[in-house]
Amino acid sequence: MRAGSEIRSFAPPPVDLREILRYAGIREATPEISALLEECLRQAEPVLQYRVCCRKFPVVFEADALDLGFTRTTSRNLRKNLENCRSLWLFSATVGLGMDRLIARYSRLSPAKGVLMQAIGTERVEALCDAFQGEIAAQEKSIAPRFSPGYGDFPLDCQRDIFAALDCGSIGLTLNSNLFMTPSKSVTAVIGVREG
Repeated sequence: MRAGSEIRSFAPPPVDLREILRYAGIREATPEISALLEECLRQAEPVLQYRVCCRKFPVVFEADALDLGFTRTTSRNLRKNLENCRSLWLFSATVGLGMDRLIARYSRLSPAKGVLMQAIGTERVEALCDAFQGEIAAQEKSIAPRFSPGYGDFPLDCQRDIFAALDCGSIGLTLNSNLFMTPSKSVTAVIGVREG
C-alpha cells in the first residue's frame, strides 16, 4: 500500500429510493416501476462493495494558488470551499466493478433496467461518500463540503495527482488516459478540515 493511504470498508448505507428515481429521471413511480426497482436492488445488493481509500494532507494558501500537499491548483472555487481549512482529507470511493457489469448487461437486455441500474450505482456511491464524510465529521471539529475534480474550476486533470497520492488500486480503482475511472461508479474528492 502507498505510504499514508488508509483503506476503509463500509456496511451498505441506507438506500434512498427517491434519490434513485431522481437519478433515473422518474418523477413519480408507478407500481410497475417500483417493482422493477426492487428487483434491480435485489440483483445489485450482492455485487456492491463499499470501499474508500483516504489520506490526510495539509492545506497551504499561497498568493495565487493552493498547495494541497498532493497537488497545487489555482482553483478559486476550491479556495472558497477550503476557506479556514489548514488540512484536508483526500479520498477515492467505489462500489466496485460488479455494478458496472450489471449496468452493461441490462443496458443491452432491458433499457428500463439499465437506466435503473445506472441510477442505483450513482445513489450507492453517493451514499458511500456521505457515510465516509459522516466518519470524518465525527473525527474532526468542523468540515467543509466535499469537493471533486471537475466541480467549478477545479481541473479534472488533478485526478492524476490524486491517483499518484492514494493507493486507489487497493480498492480496485484505476484511471485511464482520458481521466475516466474504472469502476465507473466511483468518486474522488477532498474534504476540508476547518480550524477551531
